[in-house]
Amino acid sequence: MSKFKIYAPSILIPVLLGAAVGLLTRNPEGFEMLQKPPLSPPAWLFPVAWTILYILMGVSYGLLKEKGLLDNTVKGVYYAQLAVNLIWPFLFFLLEWRLFAFIWLILLIILVIAMIAVFYKRDKAAALLQIPYLLWLVFAGYLNLAVYLLNG
Repeated sequence: MSKFKIYAPSILIPVLLGAAVGLLTRNPEGFEMLQKPPLSPPAWLFPVAWTILYILMGVSYGLLKEKGLLDNTVKGVYYAQLAVNLIWPFLFFLLEWRLFAFIWLILLIILVIAMIAVFYKRDKAAALLQIPYLLWLVFAGYLNLAVYLLNG
């Protein structure tokens, strides 16, 4: 199988799903009215950061696929964290369940740590490419909780 046939779908799936969720959950007016915590980045940074993180996610999955290292454990943890990831914006932006969204984000962080551990056993590079994602989620957790506390 060519590298293009491996990496194109591996990258496009999270990027396109993330973009679709981003479009469905855009709420700039409501969110802009909220009090934000210190260190809150400008709004334009979020889609840029998420696009990069989804690309890295796809590259990691592609690395494992290219090397024939995909199994049910890899697929399970990968798609579980992706599903939990894609649900969070609905909880936070559309439903405005800020505290529940924070708890959901903790679940996502746990799943991403599990994904990194599973990937690491198979391919170190695939795992290390997910460190920025984990760091971003921890930062997102800070933002999520602070928005809840400042606006609750």
